[in-house]
Amino acid sequence: MENNNVSKKKIFTVPIILTIIMWIILFLPAGTMKFWQAWIFWLGFSIITFFITGYFIKRNPEFLARRTNTKQAKESKKTPLFFKAYYLGFILPGIDFRFHWSNEPLWLVILSNIIAFLAYIFIFYVFKENSYASTVIQVENEQKVISSGPYKVVRHPMYLGMIIMMLFMPLALGSYFSIIPMALIMPIIVIRIKNEEETLLKELNGYKEYSSKIRYRLIPLIW
Repeated sequence: MENNNVSKKKIFTVPIILTIIMWIILFLPAGTMKFWQAWIFWLGFSIITFFITGYFIKRNPEFLARRTNTKQAKESKKTPLFFKAYYLGFILPGIDFRFHWSNEPLWLVILSNIIAFLAYIFIFYVFKENSYASTVIQVENEQKVISSGPYKVVRHPMYLGMIIMMLFMPLALGSYFSIIPMALIMPIIVIRIKNEEETLLKELNGYKEYSSKIRYRLIPLIW
């Protein structure tokens, strides 16, 4: 019982650290606590993050344990250095707010927050459907091919949710300019999917048959 409590505390440290880092990244560049767009996004992001953590601690703690223990995971092929500029998409909104570069209307901020949060909730739905979903490229011993829910439409729905969330995050934070570096998430995800599929085709039983049935990897009717 004591070990279980320790494990839960360890799992809860991940979202706590994540939300703290997110707060620093958003507000430090802005140089002010008056960055109201950031408060909306950060609060919504934090609430959903802790809800997901609480849900899986009760329903499937093994899922969270796998996601916090990636030391044995295989490393994917290196992403080109240029794509690292993607991280600027998290810093620029605060700078944008400080120097008043963008003049985004309120309705667009609200709409973008709604879309970003719906995408995050969609990722949660993917996690419920496939407890092995992860950005780490590895195949577990008990892992099986999932072909239900969103996996009936595309082979990598988690990444689809990530892209939508990341692309609307700049607008949710009131910044047009940060869309430019944030858009690099798309080629990054494409590279990651190609690396992941190489592993899945080799190591996950039934994935070849599944991929032949479900044609699209990420976006229906496109790719």
